Amino acid sequence: MYIGLDLGTSSLKAILVDEDQCILAEHAVPLSVSRPQDGWSEQDPSQWFAATDVAMRALGVQADLSAVRGIGLAGHMHGATLLDKADNALRPCILWNDTRSADEAHALDSDPQFRNVSGNIVFAGFTAPKVVWVKNNEPEIFAKLAKALLPKDYLRLLLIGDHIAEMSDAAGTSWLDVAKRDWSDELLSASYLDRTHMPRLVEGSESSGILLDTLAQNWGLPKGVVVAGGGGDNAASAIGAGVVSKGDAFVSLGTSGVLFAASDAYQPDAASAVHTFCHALPDTWHQMGVILAATDALQWLSRLTGQSAADLTRDLGPLQAPSRTLFLPYLGGERTPHNNPSMRGQFLHLDQATDAREAARAVVEGVTFAFADCHEALRSTGTVIERALALGGGAKSDYWLSAIATTLNLPLMLPQAGDFGAALGAARLGMMAACGAGTEIATLPPIEKTIQPQSALSNAFQDTHARYRAAYSALKDL
Repeated sequence: MYIGLDLGTSSLKAILVDEDQCILAEHAVPLSVSRPQDGWSEQDPSQWFAATDVAMRALGVQADLSAVRGIGLAGHMHGATLLDKADNALRPCILWNDTRSADEAHALDSDPQFRNVSGNIVFAGFTAPKVVWVKNNEPEIFAKLAKALLPKDYLRLLLIGDHIAEMSDAAGTSWLDVAKRDWSDELLSASYLDRTHMPRLVEGSESSGILLDTLAQNWGLPKGVVVAGGGGDNAASAIGAGVVSKGDAFVSLGTSGVLFAASDAYQPDAASAVHTFCHALPDTWHQMGVILAATDALQWLSRLTGQSAADLTRDLGPLQAPSRTLFLPYLGGERTPHNNPSMRGQFLHLDQATDAREAARAVVEGVTFAFADCHEALRSTGTVIERALALGGGAKSDYWLSAIATTLNLPLMLPQAGDFGAALGAARLGMMAACGAGTEIATLPPIEKTIQPQSALSNAFQDTHARYRAAYSALKDL
């Protein structure tokens, strides 16, 4: 048996699979996020192990864990988890969707070596500018800094007792030489750090260590359980979805939104605001267009209206041409293609007839147009996508999938079960690390249905996308 742990922003998910990758047990534990100031997003790292303990014990109630051989980890990327010499967290983790370090990111990005070596813009959400922000604003904390870990790697520390990271997550720090798959001494120095502050690197499918005996005993696992390197959440989702080869792709409608394409070569294009990262498998890379608020935009509308996201989208009916109402989903800034942490969300062309249902349709369409921007950015680098898997909680909405398929002119394949994509990918990486399996186990999931573009509505969505882009251009400097 193999366990996958997916440390998400809003929950920790755990699954147990057998050697045939059949899911035997699963459990999710909610997590909370703190937003103490505008643009800030933090999480208490102590939640992560506490949630893992609850999830592991829940798996043990559902199944006998004595046959577990490997554990894989997935986690939300870019978080700055800062530790002292005793491995105590010095402050709450600064999360991926935190934009406080915009000035520091701009300063680092103006140094050409960052884009040249890391292959990416230094975004405000990446790890390096957050650490520089701490140096500039919390010097007493920076003075105690001994290790800077990504979220899942802090959880790993508590599982195996060692500081280890892997390539796909490390690529989102602005400290990794993504071509060489190694830390860059130059980029670390430019961030006032050196290698002593960094964990050791392994590939996602390699062993990072052995689960501590005390934890194995507490959770009913045997001694010697291998903990794989694992992957950043999107790379792990790709492993779980079988998106491992050139031309494979997925659209993820989670808290954030991702258009992900696998690649067998390192082909960066930082200026497009496309992310070019290592994949969680050796000698593979991937590209991503990232939007910061996907289902999170719908949750925002839910809080505003007092209606659940499911209720807001339940009766949208068959796909129809967009109305005049526009929604720009930049609630916390945006990554691809704008790299604009200061932009905020907008509702345009509201009138007396606009109700919660029409507002929900506009939100769904606005996120769809943000995906279209990502698609155009990826195409500008030469990446060709012919079809994509649809993953994440938003993929439960046929209306949303139809809108994306029509706007991007891409068939979208909906898996029979997609809620635990990153957790399944983590379990697969655990299997690779424990028994030496390769990419052959990272197969496509069974497909429930394929959502085809609706050609009759294509022009309407393309025209509204053009209006959406024009709205951004008009409003971005206000």
